[in-house]
Amino acid sequence: MSVRAIRPAGGPTEADRLARVVLSRAVEPGDRTTSSLVRQLGPQGALRTQLEPKPGSGLPDRLLQVDPVRELDQAQRCGIRFVVPGDPEWPPGLDDLDHVEDVQALGGTPPGIWVKGPMPLTELATSVAVVGSRSCSVYGDEVARWISGTVAAAGTPVVSGGAKGIDFAAHDAALLAGGATVAVLACGVDRTYPVQHRRLLAHLAAEFAVVSEQPPGSAPTRIRFLARNRLIAALTSGTVLVEAALRSGALNTASWAEQLSRPVMCVPGPVTSYTSEGVHEWFRRGGASLVTRGAEVLEIVGAAGQHLPEVRRGEERPRDSLSRTDQLVLEAVPVSAPADVESIAGMCALHVREAANALGRLERGGFVREVPGGWRLAGAG
Repeated sequence: MSVRAIRPAGGPTEADRLARVVLSRAVEPGDRTTSSLVRQLGPQGALRTQLEPKPGSGLPDRLLQVDPVRELDQAQRCGIRFVVPGDPEWPPGLDDLDHVEDVQALGGTPPGIWVKGPMPLTELATSVAVVGSRSCSVYGDEVARWISGTVAAAGTPVVSGGAKGIDFAAHDAALLAGGATVAVLACGVDRTYPVQHRRLLAHLAAEFAVVSEQPPGSAPTRIRFLARNRLIAALTSGTVLVEAALRSGALNTASWAEQLSRPVMCVPGPVTSYTSEGVHEWFRRGGASLVTRGAEVLEIVGAAGQHLPEVRRGEERPRDSLSRTDQLVLEAVPVSAPADVESIAGMCALHVREAANALGRLERGGFVREVPGGWRLAGAG
């Protein structure tokens, strides 16, 4: 039975919402067993099953200790809302997590997500994730800012993890461009991590949104960061990998995007760069698009025919518009000592009349000039 099959037509019941609060508080994120039970039995049935005594497991005790009404009341007083499947604001992309393989033993749709901020999560349907190394290079910072600023200025929200390095550059550039940006956290949305980003996260919570499947008060852990990455991939229409070492957590986000059939876009770095090794390896094995600027990202995630970038060409030079005959003659005109028409025609294997006509055209175009003794390049000598 699918999730949609067990949802009431008018949205989630209060009992379902409370059951999801309990599961959110007591079960670690990315627990596939819980998400599978919710999909098959509904949140109340999943909770009843999880409450059954299991040898060596403290989960039933943790579940019994949660007061969901109190949890929601405290969250509401802090300006935090709990969004669940069936709510108008629920991002449907999160449901896809129930239909893909686990990544590093984590997976599944969360019981619900905690949100702080006025931005409706429905606006993330066309958003782009920009992720990468916490210890990014100056190059990585500049490229992340360039791409994120362009994407945000085009009206596409930028999603990242609120961490140091590429994440911060992505959020900051989106704000500077006057666009929208959302942080997905590995801790409660009422906590600040890292503490250096207190002003940034407070601003996002006041003007846009910070999101987490972790209930308020939760602390970040390594497992919760990995679980958080699947939400970043599922909430967005594509993931841009700017810089990532071979063991970077950003590669985990790309893995989730690939599993979810969302585009993965890789920004190339110097081949000698440690912080780009993971990006290059990902691109080398296939399955990712190479991007170097925001316009290319918008083209990939946009609808067909939307955000078509201009074809990039080298600088056009005056010689480019010359005919083949005129180019041949121009190449035969010396820089220093002048040459007569017969000599130039012989070098080009042209009739003297053809060479003379070409020299006249080139003179009018300012490419050559006639001097005593023949022809030479204009501006030479």
